[in-house]
Amino acid sequence: MIKVCKFGGTSMANAESLRKVKSIIDADASRKYIVVSAPGKREKADIKVTDLLYKCFDEVMETGSCEKTFKIVRKRFTDIAEDLNLTKDFTEIFDETERQINENKDADFTASRGEYLSAILTAEYLGAKFVDSFDLIRFDSKGRLNEEYTNDKVRNKLDGVEFAVIPGFYGKGANGKVKTFSRGGSDITGSIIARGVKADLYENWTDVSGFLVCDPRIVPEAKTIKQLTYKELRELSYMGASVLHSEAIFPVMKSRIPINIKNTFKPEDAGTMIVPSEYHLENAGETVITGIAGKKDFSVIFIEKSLMNAEVGFIRKVLSVVEHHGLCVEHVPSGIDTLSLLIESEQLKDGVLTDIVNEIRENVNPDYVHVIENVSLIATVGHGMARRSGTAAKLFTALANAGINIKMIDQGSSELNIIIGVANSDYEKCIRAIYDAFEE
Repeated sequence: MIKVCKFGGTSMANAESLRKVKSIIDADASRKYIVVSAPGKREKADIKVTDLLYKCFDEVMETGSCEKTFKIVRKRFTDIAEDLNLTKDFTEIFDETERQINENKDADFTASRGEYLSAILTAEYLGAKFVDSFDLIRFDSKGRLNEEYTNDKVRNKLDGVEFAVIPGFYGKGANGKVKTFSRGGSDITGSIIARGVKADLYENWTDVSGFLVCDPRIVPEAKTIKQLTYKELRELSYMGASVLHSEAIFPVMKSRIPINIKNTFKPEDAGTMIVPSEYHLENAGETVITGIAGKKDFSVIFIEKSLMNAEVGFIRKVLSVVEHHGLCVEHVPSGIDTLSLLIESEQLKDGVLTDIVNEIRENVNPDYVHVIENVSLIATVGHGMARRSGTAAKLFTALANAGINIKMIDQGSSELNIIIGVANSDYEKCIRAIYDAFEE
């Protein structure tokens, strides 16, 4: 059996957490490929190493040298090495890293050095081989992951390597330079490695014991989700559940490799298993919903025009206006004579909203255009919803009893989720009401 383990920033934060990492790896010989993040916060007021490195880049651009901030980065790693009683002298590696940051003046390269140094130190501590993800992961000329080429590189480079530590978050761009994923991208690296080595399981170790049904800041007693599917994870991650990077499922999904979200600080907890739909449906039991997640601050552009349904190209013309401004539309609920566009309010600042409304009026000559702001979207997700009659009735009854006015309803054709729009002011109350209705 082969397991790929990814350890997040809190697992790398200090020597104490690294000892926990080592005990987890030592407890299971099948944990052969270890992907690590840069050290995270040691306490609430602390600064993540990646954020320090972005400050290093700013310092280089302003003064030509990152010496002041990199001294803090150097000390973070030196303290960990000393506390672990490592005999290796990392001075030369730190010096070379600082020199390269100063010379390259590149944001991606600078930010990636947290994972790079973390992996070198962890490999030394575990007695494993260090394998640089720069030699494994490839991006194309448009900055997208070159999946098949990367998979070939991973398979070939790690063939015969029994035990390795690999830095997360970055790879090699088409220009030959370091390119990073978006923040949290070490999750994606772990998934890529799992696919490449044909792992039986991808363990993602973090500081929580899996996904919760909903945000514990809203519902402190929220239960842990024991099992969910790739599709459910995609829906929940997109709507704000942030335990795992939303793009991390794609490599493992191709090879049907399960993901287990685990807690470094409570390794005995089962965590959450993320599995293919066919496996989940056989073992889902009586669970109706899997999770509830949402995002605030959307705007709705409501358009009404008589006989809109008979006007060829109407929706295309409206969406072309939004595309012209380079914006993304979240949802497009429609009726016979009505069409609504849901767009993140952040994209509509500085007069953009006014420009879009004016252009819609010019392009399609609607009878009426109205804008509703401060809207939250909340998704109730679960494969059980398609199998159980009365799910929607139960949800909407709960919201009615809580006195919540629904501004929008959107249900996917897969019946995997129901998305509603409510006022920002009702966001927390809405999630609470849905949780209470289904977890009674």
